[in-house]
Amino acid sequence: MRIFAAALLAAVVLAAPAKAGETPNMLDVSLGVFDINDDGSAAEGRLEWRGKPLLWWLRPMVGGMATSDGAAYGYAGLAFELWWLDKRVVLTPSAAVGAYRKGDGKDLGHTLEFRTGAAIHYRFDNDVRIGISFHHLSNAGLGRNKKNPGEESLMLSYVIPLGATK
Repeated sequence: MRIFAAALLAAVVLAAPAKAGETPNMLDVSLGVFDINDDGSAAEGRLEWRGKPLLWWLRPMVGGMATSDGAAYGYAGLAFELWWLDKRVVLTPSAAVGAYRKGDGKDLGHTLEFRTGAAIHYRFDNDVRIGISFHHLSNAGLGRNKKNPGEESLMLSYVIPLGATK
């Protein structure tokens, strides 16, 4: 565990964070699997807008997702980017809060849900990015009778720059 922690710390220290002038607003279009760790998995689609980096390289983000079971989640939060390999590989951890509707899908125990996760993308010269993301959705124990089953999503992402790059 110590080796993993040291490697993670070194990776973060050696990464170059994004700066406001380096990247435009972005639109992330993603498709994948909702609740990948459960038998009741469903297809998931997501649209997410990310603004230009602001204070401390944080990007504001607003998004929404829907599943083939009729579940939906709208959210807002913050993300930040860490760049490696001549700014070609981009790691984007994020956290958000939003409202969940289960439809005919999984009952997550509450309307208020928190989303945490990360994406890793390859960044092309025109700032288009292709990669994968993994996120966890949970109510942090706010649910009825402390019901908090949570879910994990694995997505394939296509990220489009909105406006001029560089």
